[in-house]
Amino acid sequence: MTSTRGSAGSRDLKVRVKKTAKLSHSSQLWLQRQLNDPYVKKAKEQGLRSRAAFKLEEMDDRYKFLKPGQRLVDLGCAPGGWCQIAAKRVGLEQGKGRIVGIDLLPVDPIPGVDLIQLDFMAEEAPALLTERLGGKADGVMSDMAANTTGHKKTDHLKIIALAEAALEFANDILAPGGFFLAKLFQGGDSAELLGQLKRDFSTVRNVKPAASRADSSELYVLATGYRRKAAEPAQD
Repeated sequence: MTSTRGSAGSRDLKVRVKKTAKLSHSSQLWLQRQLNDPYVKKAKEQGLRSRAAFKLEEMDDRYKFLKPGQRLVDLGCAPGGWCQIAAKRVGLEQGKGRIVGIDLLPVDPIPGVDLIQLDFMAEEAPALLTERLGGKADGVMSDMAANTTGHKKTDHLKIIALAEAALEFANDILAPGGFFLAKLFQGGDSAELLGQLKRDFSTVRNVKPAASRADSSELYVLATGYRRKAAEPAQD
């Protein structure tokens, strides 16, 4: 790797990755971006597991949806950056609140957080997470993104489908007044999803945190004030 100075008068050094046969061009660009990303550096300095932690931090600083004593579920929680931020804000260290993180991948332990290696779409997942929380959830968070294909329309459809699955899960476990936070992409066909959210929550916002990369089309949908009524039991 080599480093070069930025604009005139700047003392910041930009790291460049030397070309090598061992790395594809896209991998070289990704590594170079990581090495020069201030949020990646900041995350390492603060002991956070991902730069994504700052996205949650920024959104909560603005909208104050994380509160002491809450019960929260983090869908697709690996590597655990969102759980780390949420743990501080609900007060796990002070014995307040409860957080359950679920992911297909194993996640290294996080003090106070209950981690489950499981597909959140498994039939048993809603009941299991409600049991582990000790009751209904005050919030369901999802920073999940589907594997990309490179075809923009296909990728948008996949991320919307994932967010819709997360919302269906949230409908099973959210307490009245709870919140739902999920990743989307700008330009995706999200009208149906947003319609469901506006019906079931009092306030729905699209949020683009500063920690999202400038060249990324990602945004988040934050729905607060859950008000969906439970389905009426079928009459004989």
